[in-house]
Amino acid sequence: MTVDLHHLDEGPRDAPVLVLSGSLGSTLQMWRPQVAALTERFRVIRVDHRGHGGSPVPPGPYRIADLADDVLALLDGLGLDRVAWCGLSLGGMVGMRLASESPERISRLTLCCTTAHFPDPAPWEERIAAVSSGGTGPLAQGVVSRWFTPGWAAAHADVVAEAEAMVAGTPDDGYLACCQAIEAWDHRDRLGAITAPTLVIAGSADLATPVEPHARTLAEGIPGARLEVLDAAHLASVEAAAEVTALVAEITTP
Repeated sequence: MTVDLHHLDEGPRDAPVLVLSGSLGSTLQMWRPQVAALTERFRVIRVDHRGHGGSPVPPGPYRIADLADDVLALLDGLGLDRVAWCGLSLGGMVGMRLASESPERISRLTLCCTTAHFPDPAPWEERIAAVSSGGTGPLAQGVVSRWFTPGWAAAHADVVAEAEAMVAGTPDDGYLACCQAIEAWDHRDRLGAITAPTLVIAGSADLATPVEPHARTLAEGIPGARLEVLDAAHLASVEAAAEVTALVAEITTP
C-alpha cells in the first residue's frame, strides 16, 4: 500500500517538472542549494521518502519498489504524467526503478552518487543491527563523516551539524526499513531497460558509492548514459552544489 509523501512543489506551474529525491537519512531540505536556481526554469517537486522527514512511517521492511510506488501515487495525485527525475543515493535507486519499470513516466534521469547494487551485504546488516539496538542518533556522526570530504567538512561545520541533526531526526523504524530496502536492492539486470536520457554524477571522493564500480556500472549499463565525476564525497549536491545544479539543469532542459 502506498503512502502520501510529504513534498514541496515550487516553481512555475507551466514549466517542465523536475522531482528531487534524496539520500537515506535525509529530508527534502538537503536540496536547498539547488532550489533557487532550478525553480527559475522548472517546476521543482522535492519529496521525503516514506519513513523520512514529514512522510508517514508504515511498518517495514520496505523495498525500493514500494518507494517508487509512493512516487507514482504522488504524481497521479498531482496530475503529472511525465517528469524529469534527479535522485541522490537512495533517491537514485528509486529513479532507476521508475525509469525501467514505468518508463513512460520519466522523461530525463539524473543519478547522483548511487548504485544498482551493493555486493557486500555486511555493512547493511551491521547498520540494521545498530539502528535496531540504538536508533539513528548514535549513527549520525559516522554516517555524515562519509557525506563530505574532510577539508570541506572542516570549513563548513554548520552544514555538517545540520546534516547530523537530519540523520538523527530520521525515525528509527523508517531508517531501518529503508536500510533493508537497500540491502536487498539489485537492479543491474534492469539497467538496459532504461530509455530516458541519463546523466550519472559521481563524487571522486565518495566512499559510499565509489566511481568504481558503482557509477561506472550505471554509465555502462544504461544505454547512452553520460558520466560526470566531480570533486566531492557522497553528498555531492551540497559539496559541489553549483556544478550539480548546472548539470541537472542541462540534462533536464527539453
